[in-house]
Amino acid sequence: MTGHITLSLDAMGGDQGPSVVVPAALRALERHPHLHVVLVGQEETLREHLRAERYGDAERVSVRHCTQVVAMDEPPSQALRSKKDSSMRVTLEMVKAGEADGCVSAGNTGALMATARYLLKTLPGIDRPAIMSTLPTLDGATHMLDLGANVDCTGDHLFQFAVMGAVAAEAVHGVERPRVGLLNIGEEEIKGNESVKHAAELLLESREIHYTGYIEGDGIFKGEADVVVCDGFVGNVALKSSEGVASLISEYMRREFRRNLLSRIAGLIALPVLRSLRGRIDPRQYNGASLLGLRGVALKSHGSADSFAFGRAIDTAVREAEQGVPDLINARIERLLGAREGA
Repeated sequence: MTGHITLSLDAMGGDQGPSVVVPAALRALERHPHLHVVLVGQEETLREHLRAERYGDAERVSVRHCTQVVAMDEPPSQALRSKKDSSMRVTLEMVKAGEADGCVSAGNTGALMATARYLLKTLPGIDRPAIMSTLPTLDGATHMLDLGANVDCTGDHLFQFAVMGAVAAEAVHGVERPRVGLLNIGEEEIKGNESVKHAAELLLESREIHYTGYIEGDGIFKGEADVVVCDGFVGNVALKSSEGVASLISEYMRREFRRNLLSRIAGLIALPVLRSLRGRIDPRQYNGASLLGLRGVALKSHGSADSFAFGRAIDTAVREAEQGVPDLINARIERLLGAREGA
């Protein structure tokens, strides 16, 4: 895709709403000269935030008024039925109507996935959309899916996730011929449940996917694969566990450096190293999970994201829209299904 990109932003979603989304959007306009953003939410509130930011280029920012907001703890079915004028839904409807090339929301994950699937629909050949995010590794980053959208998956679902992840890693993140690994409880051929084994068979038959085999949990952060595939139950547990361990280590270090005068001095000496470490594993850098497999670009930002982190999600949405990721996935799936039928 060339020319300007329009993104619709759910300005009321997340823990902070407009106080995060508005400044993040305005900073994104500075990074992307061809970008236009539509802030979706309560117009009076949004215009107050725009005035506070003293932003003058009204041609690149517009506001779409809506009257409802989906709460962070609201059941997805209730949001789908009764919140037809919510900022989340209107944001997605703009993508469906072709008024926006993609969208970003920090709102309720379950409601976002349910509404996105209902409005945008899945691509032909894709049974279920999946959530993919980027995680740090020893030498860079990896891309993992599914992170919670699908608790139970068949081998065919995992195969589709592998295709979607490989396309996105290549097109959006510039990974040439990405290595795809299946997350398993061992690297041996006999390990794993029937879904994982069936997915491995399908991937071994496919020449378009650079499948490198099973990887274990620690292989995620060693960077043993560029795309890590698993079902949403396993993916979400792995993600939350890694976040918990990172918080635990951070808290242990903070306590140790405050234990006595000597440890405080040691902490001051180590401060540059600690800051560098924090920068490398800062989760804000990796914010923005892609809802892959839909007929449109949709990004989920973490609900507690600050404006820097929300901006990272906007950056990913811009790249997905520029590259036309849904069309690329559709084309790859068509080729693979055609090859399978012709075999």
